[in-house]
Amino acid sequence: MKHGLMIDMDGVIYAGEELIKGADVFVKRLLKERIPFTFLSNNSSKSRADAVEKLAELGIRVTEKHIYTSAMATATFLREHYPDCSVHVLGEGGLLKSLKKAGIRMVDKKPDLVILGEGQKFSLDKVHKAVDMILAGARFITTNRDPSPRREGWNNLGIAATAAMIEEASGREPFVIGKPSPVMMRSAAAYMGLKPEDVTVIGDTMETDIIGGIYMGFKTILVLSGITDKEQLTKYGYRPHLVVDSVDEIEFPLKWWTKH
Repeated sequence: MKHGLMIDMDGVIYAGEELIKGADVFVKRLLKERIPFTFLSNNSSKSRADAVEKLAELGIRVTEKHIYTSAMATATFLREHYPDCSVHVLGEGGLLKSLKKAGIRMVDKKPDLVILGEGQKFSLDKVHKAVDMILAGARFITTNRDPSPRREGWNNLGIAATAAMIEEASGREPFVIGKPSPVMMRSAAAYMGLKPEDVTVIGDTMETDIIGGIYMGFKTILVLSGITDKEQLTKYGYRPHLVVDSVDEIEFPLKWWTKH
């Protein structure tokens, strides 16, 4: 029976620019034991090549096929649900590449949809323009709704803040593609060629990785190497199937792999 892992990166493999202890050994074990895995990234501005390069700098050698981003999930969703659509994009890098690769037409006037991704070159003029397009009838989609870290000196507002501005001004709530949306989780499972019961999600965030996995019927592993403390777990009505301090504590085969 084929089983596979969907692995979050920030807080699981690295923290900012630092490798989390044992994460490189963990990935080497997956490669050696031929356990299928994909790194899931909600960040739509970074391309797959960017992710591979960052991991390589930390001593982890993987290929682009091991990366699945919210930009890729957005392009897949548009191709399936809005063939021949035109889009106006507030975003950069990986999002533009994924949409272009999928053959989706990007325009500056009268789009069918406005797509919001991460970006550091946003201006209020660009936001105004997007709001006008939505008020004129364009649908509104965001690649994810990740919050800002709320740290002094952080140079990116966070997509949730930009989405909130547009939502308030247009009166239109965006449809969200990225984690914890089942849209991205289902899309990533299809990318891996796995059924939901054969997927295990490994993440550090209850509100995205773990709840996203539970929505889909995946098994879930929470690592405490990122933003979640063990003491916080009782405030959630759902719980992970396994909690570990970091990925190097995970033992294979996982106990639920033997059940079918």
